Amino acid sequence: MSAQILDGKALAEQIRSEIKEQVAAFVAETGLTPCLAVILVGNNAASEVYVRNKQVACEKIGIKSEMYRLPETTSERELLTQIDMLNRNDAVHGILVQLPLPKQMNEQNILDAIIPEKDVDAFHSDNVGRISQGRPRFLPCTPYGIQELLIRNHIATAGKHAVIIGRSNIVGKPMALLLVQKGCGGDATVTICHSRTPDIAAMTRQADILIVAIGQAKFVTADMVKPGATVIDVGMNRTEEGLVGDVDFSAVKEIAGAITPVPGGVGPLTVTMLLLNTLTAAKNFKNCRQL
Repeated sequence: MSAQILDGKALAEQIRSEIKEQVAAFVAETGLTPCLAVILVGNNAASEVYVRNKQVACEKIGIKSEMYRLPETTSERELLTQIDMLNRNDAVHGILVQLPLPKQMNEQNILDAIIPEKDVDAFHSDNVGRISQGRPRFLPCTPYGIQELLIRNHIATAGKHAVIIGRSNIVGKPMALLLVQKGCGGDATVTICHSRTPDIAAMTRQADILIVAIGQAKFVTADMVKPGATVIDVGMNRTEEGLVGDVDFSAVKEIAGAITPVPGGVGPLTVTMLLLNTLTAAKNFKNCRQL
């Protein structure tokens, strides 16, 4: 029997509808329109698509989107100056620097330059620390989306063994932090696997929940999956056969209990949680101004 397909696209639309109502109520109450500023450096084709998707998503739910395009030759100092201007602008509530950045820039320096209150990607060290302590200002967008996907599909995490393949600062590490916290969508026992993990398949076969974010097309095969497990595929790999995930979907769906497709799984939820974080940032700004 094939696995339940976890439709991230449909869930994203549902959550965006909820956010749209919240944005309208916030604007009506405060007169403030939540605003997201996006900085794009260079001419990366994939980044152009991602940024445009974010702009369209903002427009549809009533969030203002400001776009700042900088040439590939922009220096790190010039980008830091742009970020400082946006940090000081009270009309901007969230700031996002589209990754990857040109080689002349230190990515961490750039991400840490965004003040934590406007860091809607939750990449700043202050926000990462808050997440680790279970008192987040924002949650990182992809792990946040995955957690919502699990919760809203009534997939239990408490007492379950979650195995994550990948230890990036964007997905792997923060995903582990969310799953291990106390409460809804947490209370899991978490194992992180990576390139230095011996016999990854032995670990993945123990997983009740398997989250794959390694960036290798069809890395996870059917023999690596515990029957009935929930498999979350974060990968997006462009191949000759088209866009595929890090999981061999056609084979694994015959073993798993539930699985996300690529595309249409985690991707739409990542942008959706960015919208929610931007609204949260605007609400936090209003509350701070009232103190």
